[in-house]
Amino acid sequence: MLISKNIIDSLYEDAGERRVQRAKEYKDFERAKILNVEYENPFNLEIMGLVHGGENYRTYINIKEGEVQDISCSCQDYQTHYGVCKHTLATLMVFLEDDRYKNEYDKENTHLMVNTNQEQSQYRSFKQMINAFYKEEIDEIDNQQAEIKDKGNIELEPKILYDKFNGDIKVEFKIGNKKKYKLKNLSEFYTRMLNGEFYKYGEKLQFIHKNEMFSNNSKQLLEFVLKYAEIIKYANSNSNMNYRYYGKALSESSIVLSNSGLDELFDILKGQKINFQRDYTTELVELTEEQPNIEFQLEKVNEEQYKIKPKTEIYGYSIIKGKNYKYILDETKLYRCTKKFENSNLKLLELFRQNYITEIIFQKNDMNQLFSIVLPKVKDAIKIEDELQKQLEKYKPKELGVKVFLDFDSNDFLIAQVKFFYENEEFNPLDEKVKIDFPRNMVKETKALSVFRKTGFMLNTQDLSFILTDNDKIYEFLTQDINYYMQKFEVMVTENFKSKQVKQPKMGNIGVKVESNLLSIDLTSLDIDLKELKNIMEEYTLKKKYYRLKDGSFLELENSTEIEFLDKLVTGLDIDNKKIEGGTLTLPVYRSLYLNKLLKEVKGTQIIKNDQYKSVVDELDKDRLEQDLQIPKCLENVLRYYQKTRF
Repeated sequence: MLISKNIIDSLYEDAGERRVQRAKEYKDFERAKILNVEYENPFNLEIMGLVHGGENYRTYINIKEGEVQDISCSCQDYQTHYGVCKHTLATLMVFLEDDRYKNEYDKENTHLMVNTNQEQSQYRSFKQMINAFYKEEIDEIDNQQAEIKDKGNIELEPKILYDKFNGDIKVEFKIGNKKKYKLKNLSEFYTRMLNGEFYKYGEKLQFIHKNEMFSNNSKQLLEFVLKYAEIIKYANSNSNMNYRYYGKALSESSIVLSNSGLDELFDILKGQKINFQRDYTTELVELTEEQPNIEFQLEKVNEEQYKIKPKTEIYGYSIIKGKNYKYILDETKLYRCTKKFENSNLKLLELFRQNYITEIIFQKNDMNQLFSIVLPKVKDAIKIEDELQKQLEKYKPKELGVKVFLDFDSNDFLIAQVKFFYENEEFNPLDEKVKIDFPRNMVKETKALSVFRKTGFMLNTQDLSFILTDNDKIYEFLTQDINYYMQKFEVMVTENFKSKQVKQPKMGNIGVKVESNLLSIDLTSLDIDLKELKNIMEEYTLKKKYYRLKDGSFLELENSTEIEFLDKLVTGLDIDNKKIEGGTLTLPVYRSLYLNKLLKEVKGTQIIKNDQYKSVVDELDKDRLEQDLQIPKCLENVLRYYQKTRF
């Protein structure tokens, strides 16, 4: 055979089924010819060819010691694929089938072929055993030498290929130290690294595939390659043949960069200069986090018109989108844009490019919108000459101030009157009849009004104010939202508003006495109307956060020891809430023990006890009172307080 079968199989696999088919067509239609052959044996040869495919393409194949040292073609497919193309494959096919070369070279290589039919079959197994163990010994020696020689010296060299017409971006790699070889099959490389295999890429590179064989500079890049090589390997092994690319689901010679893949690769390579191929040329491009010099100029056209135009060639850049970042590519650098740059300079650049324009013209009357909406976002992107800056000063809006006046109306609805002011000019922004003849900051005004809508306010058209009618929303405003309003706005309130705030129930003192063999409890110091207590306790039982009192104020029910005490009192002593309305409870004296247990848990309240009550309590069984009764877990949330304490 003119060329080793292993080499032929490798080239066919690298090319893929589609290229193989096209190469056969070139051969069959005699569109490929051999220009020169330098032949030593099936493992060492050079072939130069010429293939006509619309235009003439020069091909070159160089094989040394059973390895493809170089293969190239002047076609576009080779420049993009960086591997075997249909033209080089057609050249190879013509060489293999040309009788002239068969007759001349096959005779010279007859001694290299083994006639297995003449071997003595009874010795074949023994020879295989000898060869297997001999090969293992030789491989072990080679492995040791390779590990000693190349440990920590192997490097990965990336090359980025960018197709600006369809936006595809991919990366391929070379591997080695002084001499680097193209990493043609990433799936196989992943398998070698997984298994720690010894592999020979060429005369200048053979090593055991372990992480420690790679230089520190290549460790991160190695992790990146292995991550995506694993994806390629298993995608190709499990893919449906109907959807394969050149016989495989994914190319095995390069990694197609997804949005997140681009971000990852940039993190690894930032600050470095990388081979970057585009438009069929390769050049060094620096990956940098500095921002490109993309600026725009505001100019006066005439007394009524102005324009914004770019100070740079807007189509001289390629914009590439990652997952978390956008990138700008010029001739020498790939810039990672900050969010600030992306939302200002880059957004303006894309506006020009998407509309295929070189300038934006607007009228003098629109100048206020430019200053209030556009320039706050892109003030570093649009440059204005000093003289023009002075002329345009009158169009700049002054600083916006917001005043909010809070009150409750006769229905206890929360009312918010709003005033906007610019220096000495003040107006109601809800009044459409107001005539404004000075520059306004429409963006800040809109943001201010949106705060009211987000907190639940509705427009009250009768007096051009905001109104909040829902009790839950009012309670949330008084306990939380008002703090944000006070940070952002100038807030003023009426006395009526102050009187209807959220209250914590307070109990100044509790009077307890035993008189005429009856237990009496005085609750008159509770600072809420006892006539509302029944409704309050019902809301507390329903786990409500608050209760709105008849005077319009709110009573805090969460985390209140006073309300919790009253709940335990009425449930434990089986008292009707209506009985508390009088302020004094009269109970049998044997309830003293349960009451005393409750009073011990009341904090911040003075307990006034008469001597007879103290005497009754002292005579009770204290051991029984203090006993720690273990409650089964299944009953912990079922039993009431008095049931747990047995009183």
